[in-house]
Amino acid sequence: MNVLENLNKALDYIEQNLEYEIDEQKLSRLAYCSVYHFKRMFSYLAGISLQEYIRRRRLTLAAFELQSSTAKVIDIAMKYGYHSPDAFTRAFQSQHGITPTEMRISSQSLKAYPPMTFRLSIGGGEPMKFRIENKEAFQVIGITNRVAPINMNEHPGVEQVWRSTDLETYAELKSLNNVEPSGILHVNVGEGISRGKQDYDYYLSVASTETCPDKFSCLDIPGMTWVVVEVKVPWGPEKWQQIYGEWFPSSGYEQVEGPTIQVGPEIRAGAEMQVMTEEIEIEYWIPVKKIR
Repeated sequence: MNVLENLNKALDYIEQNLEYEIDEQKLSRLAYCSVYHFKRMFSYLAGISLQEYIRRRRLTLAAFELQSSTAKVIDIAMKYGYHSPDAFTRAFQSQHGITPTEMRISSQSLKAYPPMTFRLSIGGGEPMKFRIENKEAFQVIGITNRVAPINMNEHPGVEQVWRSTDLETYAELKSLNNVEPSGILHVNVGEGISRGKQDYDYYLSVASTETCPDKFSCLDIPGMTWVVVEVKVPWGPEKWQQIYGEWFPSSGYEQVEGPTIQVGPEIRAGAEMQVMTEEIEIEYWIPVKKIR
């Protein structure tokens, strides 16, 4: 059984159980990977989080039932996991632009999300440069901020760090780098599972064995195995598709919980905006484990 079949079996399970609680452990067993890796891979391939997909499908089916039956709104709400009429009405209006009651007395269009199917292209297309790195635990020192992610462009919380860091502080930070990986590290901790919703910690940092100065924050990164992908920034959604839609399914590895690290590029400290005039080569480090 191949990876594509496994992922679509997991999607079939979701579709058959939209009226019930979705068992994430069963999903991961059907997909032959961990819950963490399945959620991460799903978000990058689908462009939305797993929970958002399930929510959209439930509200789509709820709309169909409201149109085609005389069942009470509260009964349909309960059927699809909403335990209060107000919560169901808010969610329904957010997706369809109309309340359940208004829908039944009007002919307005609704927003239906069909079931999803994965069609992966494995082993083809543009080559991707990578290496597997087994690295012992190390420390990063830097400037951190809590970040609320957005779907496009740089996150405001990240830009705030770049904008508020003066040249002297930036130079001091870079001088602390005395171990690999060399250069400026953009480290994200807790980012990615619920794409577009989950806040995470960002570190503008360097790898160092020095004692952390009071003005900076320290993060200990455990010994791990990493896939190190060579890419150019700025990079678009097609690169995520290549990593999660091509490399992971064919590699025998899956992602594990841990920080992701982007090695480079340098920033313009204190600048209101970061402007790139050309593509810059960087490395993107993803923590992984061998599964086959």
